Amino acid sequence: MYSNIKSAVLMGISGSELKVECDLAQAKINFTIVGLADKAINESRERCTSAIVNSGYMFPQKRITINLSPANIKKEGSHTDLPIAIAILEADGVITTNKANEFVFLGELGLDGKIVAIEGVLPMVLAMRDFGHKKFIVPYYNRKECSIIDDVEIYAVKTLKDTVDFLNGDLEILRSKNVTNLDQEINYPVDFSEIKSQENLKRALEIAAAGNHNVLIIGPPGAGKTMAARRLPTILPDMTLEESIEVTKIYSVSGLLKESGLVRTRPFRSPHHTSSSVSIVGGGRIPKPGEVSLAHNGVLFFDELPEFSRTTLEVLRQPMEDKFVNISRINAQINYPANFMFVASMNPCPCGYYGDPNHDCTCTQNQIDRYLSKISNPLLDRIDIHVEVNAVRYDDLKNNKPAETSKEIRARVNAARKIQIERYKEIGITNNGELSSKQIKQFIRLGEDEQKILDIAYKKYNFSARTYNKLLKLSRTIADLDSSEEIKTDHVLEALRYRSFDSKYF
Repeated sequence: MYSNIKSAVLMGISGSELKVECDLAQAKINFTIVGLADKAINESRERCTSAIVNSGYMFPQKRITINLSPANIKKEGSHTDLPIAIAILEADGVITTNKANEFVFLGELGLDGKIVAIEGVLPMVLAMRDFGHKKFIVPYYNRKECSIIDDVEIYAVKTLKDTVDFLNGDLEILRSKNVTNLDQEINYPVDFSEIKSQENLKRALEIAAAGNHNVLIIGPPGAGKTMAARRLPTILPDMTLEESIEVTKIYSVSGLLKESGLVRTRPFRSPHHTSSSVSIVGGGRIPKPGEVSLAHNGVLFFDELPEFSRTTLEVLRQPMEDKFVNISRINAQINYPANFMFVASMNPCPCGYYGDPNHDCTCTQNQIDRYLSKISNPLLDRIDIHVEVNAVRYDDLKNNKPAETSKEIRARVNAARKIQIERYKEIGITNNGELSSKQIKQFIRLGEDEQKILDIAYKKYNFSARTYNKLLKLSRTIADLDSSEEIKTDHVLEALRYRSFDSKYF
């Protein structure tokens, strides 16, 4: 007796077709799973046996062979429990219809027959949809993340018995509906209006948000560096549906997806300075997305940048440039997206008060140099905006004058981003920060006066070619915020302001 059930195998945040074949033979009782299965899948034998029995069915006393095809791809995870159990029950004649052939099955089984939530169900459903499959049976607790896809039918089940009854026509299960309201306004728990003074920092973050530029904030303790960075997502442009689905796929694979389903707010990740390189870029024995991928389409914030190890900081260079992470394994090459805005904060010296007019710095020049040398020039080159902040004055702190809200700033950012989307619609990018060197020459042109200013600055500050390109992109973003088609002198001068004090520290 033979059966063939459809499922999926997860590779990074993409999936591939998986065929679960079952053969029941009149021979010595045995239960074998073949096809490059990992330990979690091999343990399915015990889970499926108990789940079938505890659901009220007789477990076939025969030789059971399960083949996971294609056999040359490594399979990982427990989501094959449900298709294995269904394949056994269909081969044994418990499922009396051919309805199972219409569905793709995904789900982990508990010993009592309940179907448990799994990780990575959304990318698997999306991948199988691309292969032409339209009907899916998934765990009830994964229904919201799957239901955001309108052109497939999602049927959420709670137990193995419910699944069998549904396939036999003894139970009706309605298709899960998409309950996500994309028009609902997002309410953030924090707001830019809570930041006292620091207009220079607010302006820098507005420019960064409009053009997707990386930012380094330097200033003494208590100046509001971390506070401002944590409010950056509140002024970032609204995520498109495609961006939301990309982020939701990553969080689904990582097991971080909340009950709400679709992720609508841009991610903000702030790893501790003791984090390892693997936790930052991803990997491990069973590869998982790292912080750079969890921050995809959002913000990756490194507080106290020099406290991170040199190795950890250097691994950021490739994803910041390429916008993805490639993890190599013997059986597979896994790509995780990593298109994030990098924001970092740091003190100007170990004690934090170098150059502060209100406090005496207790550090020696040797200590300051050693502290700042932890950050390499290649990493600094990849950060577009370097902004210096001072401590907030007492008069500003007690001032209750209303400040601009995140909603007001976000409106300007959205307007600037729409200009960029329209400008780059033919080349498939959405912001100035993504422009390549070739595209910079195509889309960014300076007047004679503006070019002369950059020429002088290039020679005076010994800028690298990468920094020069960053300044061009920064000038273009400032012009977009000003709704100006041309890059003017003021725009170039403001862009230079965010790089001209480099020689003071680095």
